[in-house]
Amino acid sequence: MPDSDPLLEVENVYAGYVKDLDILQGVNFRIYPGELVAVIGPNGAGKSTLAKTIFGLLTPRLGSMVFAGKNLVGLKSDEIVQQGMCYVPQISNVFRSLTVEENLEMGAFVLDQPIQSLKDEIFTRFPKLAERRHQRAGTLSGGERQMLAMGRALMLKPKLLLLDEPSAALSPLLVDSVFEQIREINRTGTAIALVEQNARKALEMADRGYVLEAGRDRFEGRGIDLLNDPKVGELYLGATKR
Repeated sequence: MPDSDPLLEVENVYAGYVKDLDILQGVNFRIYPGELVAVIGPNGAGKSTLAKTIFGLLTPRLGSMVFAGKNLVGLKSDEIVQQGMCYVPQISNVFRSLTVEENLEMGAFVLDQPIQSLKDEIFTRFPKLAERRHQRAGTLSGGERQMLAMGRALMLKPKLLLLDEPSAALSPLLVDSVFEQIREINRTGTAIALVEQNARKALEMADRGYVLEAGRDRFEGRGIDLLNDPKVGELYLGATKR
């Protein structure tokens, strides 16, 4: 991937939820077009805070963020969407009172064009959603809601998809299904930044990964290299010393 310019480059970013109390302490992150990059680390490391900051839900106090050649600092989330980035939060990621089909239509709110073909693509990718297109999203299973949230984001054909803990609270079987869908989305050329507590699975499928600790990027490298790094294993993957 280094032969191309980064799609997203985050440099020395400080950000938090309360003034003068930074969760991110100079974090660096980059992702290249078409990459799948995992962000792992212990609870409280700043993983979700990084995703929210990139997407304009938090404003960095210091540092720079450039996406597709455009400065992101100061942009609102809807402006960032129009640049080609979508974000799927961990919770409250569907409109529970709307049907599956209505949720997908909401995902295309910025488009001024017919969207039937886009909905058809999502229903082809997620057959379960097609079966439940008239069902209210609040009645779906956890795995189905996660697929709907991703499907709604994909209605805009983003260059970059930010996924925040997509496997949270799912059964092992549903986790496998959601991760396979993430792989398939990435294979179509969509870059994916995957914030994930399931560190092993995330690194197994990632081109590259970042390990955050206390708001800093402590390790960075190829997914497979981080997975096999003894230091990363001992600290973050539950491995034991030999």
